[in-house]
Amino acid sequence: MSRGTRQAYGVAIAAAALLASAACSSPYESDSSSKAAAGDRTIRPVEGCGAKAWTDPKDLSPTRTPARCLPGAPSPRPLPQPRELTIATGTLSAEYVAPLQVALDKGEFKKEGLDVTLKVLPTPDALPLLAKGDIDALWAAPEAAVMNGIKGGFDIKWVAGNFSPAARSKSGLWVHLKEGETANHVTMAGRKLGTMIGKGSVIAYPMEKALEKHGGGLADIQYQQLGSADVLTALQNGGVDSAWLLDPVWRKVDGERGYAFLGGQPQGEPLGGMLYGPALLQDDVDAGVALLRAYIRTLNTYFASDYKQDATFVTYLAKLLKAEEPILKSTPSLTMDWEIRSGTTTRLQSAYETQGAAEGDPLPESRTTNRTLYEEAVGHQP
Repeated sequence: MSRGTRQAYGVAIAAAALLASAACSSPYESDSSSKAAAGDRTIRPVEGCGAKAWTDPKDLSPTRTPARCLPGAPSPRPLPQPRELTIATGTLSAEYVAPLQVALDKGEFKKEGLDVTLKVLPTPDALPLLAKGDIDALWAAPEAAVMNGIKGGFDIKWVAGNFSPAARSKSGLWVHLKEGETANHVTMAGRKLGTMIGKGSVIAYPMEKALEKHGGGLADIQYQQLGSADVLTALQNGGVDSAWLLDPVWRKVDGERGYAFLGGQPQGEPLGGMLYGPALLQDDVDAGVALLRAYIRTLNTYFASDYKQDATFVTYLAKLLKAEEPILKSTPSLTMDWEIRSGTTTRLQSAYETQGAAEGDPLPESRTTNRTLYEEAVGHQP
């Protein structure tokens, strides 16, 4: 570890210790608002989280600096009684799941009095469980299945973002070129696309823009739903002729003859993150805020900037994610971002409609998104 990294790490640990010492007693016992529903709670300033801990949701600039608190902030506010929580996720190995894995491994959830279990479940299987309260949260995205579920009566909301790609990232739509095709001229109509979600995934939104440049549209391609470990294999062995590849998987084909990158997720706009059901939106909002507080603290402490500049941390991440370290090192750091931009679910629903995956009229943002829990966690008063 370099001298500069050691100094930065020392500052982070010192700040974390200072902030933790300021929060050694629980605030919940005397707080009459602690059980209030999300959106109807008292917001207090949070030490270490100032003006930079919130950005205007209307700012869609790809160069927007994401919200940040000091390392170690927001400090833990342990619940009066320990709470067991289950978070479903489609995979445990993708880099965008790293903050949850690190929070679990470093004990950030336990500092809040939370005993968290990460459970691998596809989103379609997890949604009814989330709506019934059989699981507490879902690390996924506001996909078409989520929107359709809300229209059908599910009390589910998107409550925190996850990441947006770095400018140098090639996470996104990759195609196996046919004879005579180039990266600048690909006929996409009729192609078979491999994805983890299939039709109705959030990738429909950025993919629509990429397809427009290559003689295709969302309704003109076939969708093949595959497991996270199978998408790349299917692309390489001809099972599909295009695929949406995440970090760091795309490095396996980058530079290989016969493959081309057509476009990816917009910078500065997370398209997924944490989804809550009634258990954390209504029944136990304290636990819902505590979970986001631990997540946000993990970002501020370990993922605040270019975390791959720390070789020791990359080695740690590779082991934690069971990923190949050279591949992980070869991709730029994700821009971890807990906030949700204005209008994202509106743009997503428009793409789902074009794709034929939406049911009924589009939902207003008030039905799909709740920013109040992360705002409370960082002490921001709207």
